Amino acid sequence: MSDSLLSVGKIVNTHGIRGELKVISSTDFPEVRFAPKSRLMMVHPETSEQIEVTVASARPNKGAFIVRFAGYDNINEVEKYKGYDIKVSKDESVELPDNEYYFYEIIGCRVIDEEGNELGVIEEILRPGANDVWVVKMPNRKQLLLPVIDDVVLDVDVQAKVVKVHLMEGLL
Repeated sequence: MSDSLLSVGKIVNTHGIRGELKVISSTDFPEVRFAPKSRLMMVHPETSEQIEVTVASARPNKGAFIVRFAGYDNINEVEKYKGYDIKVSKDESVELPDNEYYFYEIIGCRVIDEEGNELGVIEEILRPGANDVWVVKMPNRKQLLLPVIDDVVLDVDVQAKVVKVHLMEGLL
């Protein structure tokens, strides 16, 4: 059930006494996700209990967002939701430009080189700075770290779950 949901934030605290919550955003599209009338899911991190909510108002505040959900007008009604994850269904995901992908589309893709040799499967995505790095679990070694740059990543087919790469000198 939660496999069909994408995380867009986490409730870290209450704010004031009027039912507002402090949310740390984990989405690249906060202006879409926290816009008034947006429908989101509050998901308990352990029990996976889901509560559908509608954004009544939101505003940025010191690297986070202060969000109020419709129907919650008092601190006593929202205090129990501290620690809940904020999610949205995958079918409500924002359309990305060409050559940009969601993490869930990349993780699990098979990686092949230019000759069609199977290298392994992408199991993690690191974000160290200038560009992302895909961590490929290889059958014969521990890991291959692939920088996500045009010289290395030649083709990404998310439908077939295959990534074609050029292995530059020193990557193996």
